[in-house]
Amino acid sequence: MMTGTVTYAYAVAQDPDGSLEEALTGLPGVADGPVHLVRAEDRGEVVVAVGAVPEQDFEETALRAHLEDLDWLESVARAHHRVIEALAARTTVLPLRLATVYLDDARVRQMLDTRQEAFAERLSDLAAHTEWGVKIYVEAPAATGRPAEPPADADLSPGRAYLSHRKAQRHAREDAYRDAEEVARRVEEAARGHAVDRVQHRVQQGELARGPGENVINDAYLVPLEHGESFRADVSRAAEGSSGVRVEVTGPWAPYSFATPPEAEPLKRAAP
Repeated sequence: MMTGTVTYAYAVAQDPDGSLEEALTGLPGVADGPVHLVRAEDRGEVVVAVGAVPEQDFEETALRAHLEDLDWLESVARAHHRVIEALAARTTVLPLRLATVYLDDARVRQMLDTRQEAFAERLSDLAAHTEWGVKIYVEAPAATGRPAEPPADADLSPGRAYLSHRKAQRHAREDAYRDAEEVARRVEEAARGHAVDRVQHRVQQGELARGPGENVINDAYLVPLEHGESFRADVSRAAEGSSGVRVEVTGPWAPYSFATPPEAEPLKRAAP
């Protein structure tokens, strides 16, 4: 491997006929570098998609700083996702965690040799399944912060009118949360009719919480391919008729939430 680079690992995949390399030809990965496959010593069907990236960007201290840089993080995430989607269009994949790096290809091969049987079993479990995301948002007026100026009321003093308005806001928000609980119950029931597994992620906040409303549910479901569109339709229908609550269904995706990838090795030089 070239001096000054480390190996970035994107995903573990199944390559039964040896044609998967074709899907990666000309595809830019992280840092616009080419992507190739690492195979186990026995040349089995399980492979790891990897590429060389600058060591200076992925050593521990630099990486910690980069993860606070949303522009850098978005660029890496887009490239990471692009490679995984190219693989997923052809085969079953186990996406690895963002910024999973190894010292070199030899270390990746060593990891693959050790875990090949476990990878093959998980790939078999996930074959013909995709991931769908379901987020639920509460869009009621916020109970905090200064509300809009209440309309004048001949029967109320300005102070009492203000308090009345705040009370109405609070009640609207409480009603929206109750509605969200009911929607979440209906969504889970609808999803259960199609999905074979579910992962409950932390709700998104801050910079990650894009779009209106407060994210209160952030789930991922593993769904058989033939159930995908029925899953989308039934989950979307479960949210109908609830004002102040929004359900967002996304997918199909590669099974990011169900891959259970191995931890990356610490980034360090091999002994001479």
